[in-house]
Amino acid sequence: MIRPIRRVAAIHDISGYGKASLTVVIPILSTMGIQVCPLPTAVLSTHSKFKGFYMHDLTDELEPMIAHWKSLDLHFDAIYTGFLGSARQIEIVERFIRDFKKTETLVIIDPVMGDDGTLYSTMNEEMVIGMRRLIAYADIITPNLTELSFIIGENYHTDMPESVLRSWIQRAIDMGPETVILTSVPQQGLPRRTAVLAYGKNTGKCWKVSCDYIPANYPGTGDAFASIITGSLLQGDSLPIALDRAVQFISYAIRATFGYQHDPTEGLLLERVLNNLHAPVQVSSYELLD
Repeated sequence: MIRPIRRVAAIHDISGYGKASLTVVIPILSTMGIQVCPLPTAVLSTHSKFKGFYMHDLTDELEPMIAHWKSLDLHFDAIYTGFLGSARQIEIVERFIRDFKKTETLVIIDPVMGDDGTLYSTMNEEMVIGMRRLIAYADIITPNLTELSFIIGENYHTDMPESVLRSWIQRAIDMGPETVILTSVPQQGLPRRTAVLAYGKNTGKCWKVSCDYIPANYPGTGDAFASIITGSLLQGDSLPIALDRAVQFISYAIRATFGYQHDPTEGLLLERVLNNLHAPVQVSSYELLD
């Protein structure tokens, strides 16, 4: 039977307060006309940028939930993973992908591990090793520069020429994923610009989309970016069009949020901008690099 809408298994945590992970993933993909089937990895009182947050690890609950999905013979157009709370969860997700992935299933892995050169407080070396193994199952991974440096075992620093970044991306490609989308890339000599770089093994093409840098940090922005990439590709967009759509939306959302007296820890004011996901993408930003 042909389903009227595309369906995504979203393996992320959920926070009661603060826009991040599933509280970002669900509204974005739902607005894009895609059914989200959450498989929560942890429940948090708030996302981890709030001090003193409480986190309940759902590792022991994952396998019974997955077993029920198997008994229902569920099928997914995409498997999309984000924050994983333990090394054992990585093993469970590996099995999930092996069991549920079909030839046409898109696998997107956002290797959520850290930012600004350091791992998050819930991460450790065992998790890094597990993530290196997990990305081999991916069609697409969306690391930031910190996460890419941990994946390939390099020291993090921001002042790198594009040629070095592209060599880092190639090293990640050699670990298994078909496409690497590197986010939050500083632009040498352009402190007010940032960029996204993407390389696809199958096409051999490297794409770049740049935008103005706004001096604000909103948790959940990476979740929003990866969700739009997922939704765009499921809607039939090409990789450069999906990049353009995601960067334009995130830039607009940051600008809209920045214009209010709003605590940045709470995340993007998504409710103000979700309707923009229905607007035609303005194909104007992507570059094909030599």
